[in-house]
Amino acid sequence: MFLVGSSSHTLHRLRILPLLLLLQTLERGLGRASPAGAPLEDVVIERYHIPRACPREVQMGDFVRYHYNGTFEDGKKFDSSYDRSTLVAIVVGVGRLITGMDRGLMGMCVNERRRLIVPPHLGYGSIGVAGLIPPDATLYFDVVLLDVWNKADTVQSTILLRPPYCPRMVQNSDFVRYHYNGTLLDGTAFDNSYSRGGTYDTYIGSGWLIKGMDQGLLGMCPGEKRKIIIPPFLAYGEKGYGTVIPPQASLVFYVLLLDVHNPKDTVQLETLELPQGCVRRAVAGDFMRYHYNGSLMDGTLFDSSYSRNHTYNTYVGQGYIIPGMDQGLQGACIGERRRITVPPHLAYGENGTDKIPGSAVLIFDVHVIDFHNPSDPVEIKTLSRPPENCNETSKIGDFIRYHYNCSLLDGTRLFSSHDYEAPQEITLGANKVIEGLDRGLQGMCVGERRQLIVPPHLAHGENGARGVPGSAVLLFEVELVSREDGLPTGYLFVWYQDPSTSLFEDMDLNKDGEVPPEEFSSFIKAQVNEGKGRLMPGQDPDKTISDMFQNQDRNQDGKITAEELKLKSDEDQERVHEEL
Repeated sequence: MFLVGSSSHTLHRLRILPLLLLLQTLERGLGRASPAGAPLEDVVIERYHIPRACPREVQMGDFVRYHYNGTFEDGKKFDSSYDRSTLVAIVVGVGRLITGMDRGLMGMCVNERRRLIVPPHLGYGSIGVAGLIPPDATLYFDVVLLDVWNKADTVQSTILLRPPYCPRMVQNSDFVRYHYNGTLLDGTAFDNSYSRGGTYDTYIGSGWLIKGMDQGLLGMCPGEKRKIIIPPFLAYGEKGYGTVIPPQASLVFYVLLLDVHNPKDTVQLETLELPQGCVRRAVAGDFMRYHYNGSLMDGTLFDSSYSRNHTYNTYVGQGYIIPGMDQGLQGACIGERRRITVPPHLAYGENGTDKIPGSAVLIFDVHVIDFHNPSDPVEIKTLSRPPENCNETSKIGDFIRYHYNCSLLDGTRLFSSHDYEAPQEITLGANKVIEGLDRGLQGMCVGERRQLIVPPHLAHGENGARGVPGSAVLLFEVELVSREDGLPTGYLFVWYQDPSTSLFEDMDLNKDGEVPPEEFSSFIKAQVNEGKGRLMPGQDPDKTISDMFQNQDRNQDGKITAEELKLKSDEDQERVHEEL
């Protein structure tokens, strides 16, 4: 390149070649030329490549970096920055270049290419450069501008994409994770995070980044894309960086911010949907079933319980899940939907997991299906009672008929007696239904309706049952249709009054001294019909009578004799005497 100076500095002046003044003429294409055959009056400029985008043009006092080839009119090369593999880096318009080059560079855009014709009086004049440029030589330069900046420049940030939802903006002392592509001002790539398969993770405003990047990231939202242009004095300055960033180079970064947090952050909660009538909120020690979608701050989904078609089931506040989730689930209502934002120090920290990057902020969209405490009893709520007085209520041993609807707490319907022709029939306390339902049916009046909430330890437990998820809280709506007093334990038939002292004779209908099954059955049914006794309710009468006959036919010969026939009360008394 060529600098202005005395003849004693000729060789030094040859090392820096000048670009040309862009005159404000039509289309800025040409300088003023002299009439045909006359010497040129000014620099001639040919703009043979103009980039589509030109955010700034070279002005007096700007610092520029450019390549050039310098030739004479016959095409003979006298100098080239390409041969030295070194760009020219210099301030224009302050007399450090030959006048023709100073003028020829004015108004240039980055990546623009120009051909300049510099007359002798704007080059090296009548003296020339000994051994290199003859006196009165017209010089031809082919120039490409690669960079331009000014000491008054600041970081330029352009938002390329901003998400509609911005939970927070980057501030000093925040920790950020971002991807970037880094180029020089002419578009030459020098680095990118994508090729390394990981984000760049760092603190802001703590001196870990070049100053311009520290400034350019401020105010960004997760998911935002920015273009950040950094002048050299806020980047790597005069020294550059290794072989990839030249000295005095402006840098351009295309940044995608993935997430941001501060080491002082706590769990952030946002209620998305709160059901009406929330009377209970989850506390530490409760067992909860919930669905969730887990994503990173940029929206990348890393896990979902829905994809497994199964809730996540765990104790809350007991250390079974990450601390942030333990905190975020407490205070939730059944049926609530909430968003829980967990900073990495309350999630998986710097190391992350297979699916979660290190230092990642996690966002969980949670739907609480149900929760309970291992100490919970059956929760009973009376919906309606018959208007007449209720003197007798259901108790253990009673045979009852009832209708029911059973669902999960989220409203998922499981079972209903209305799907069948008749009500459900059970004997209370006989272990024929889940314990919580058995308890909830006790103490009811005929015609009463109740709502029962049954915790899983009184229902189907951790394993669940067909159609019932494990650890599920069940909701029953029950109506007692009828009630019959039950029989004492071990009894199949009871008398309303003391039986006849001639019981066997009454039973032996044909008076042959034996009672076969037919006579036994006819006798028992007659007692029931006459209101003298009753069979165990809820059982097939013929089956019950057959069992009674088998109990009395002690030698199993198909008939009962007077010696074999004994009342159960007498048998129990004999057993007491034997034990005594």
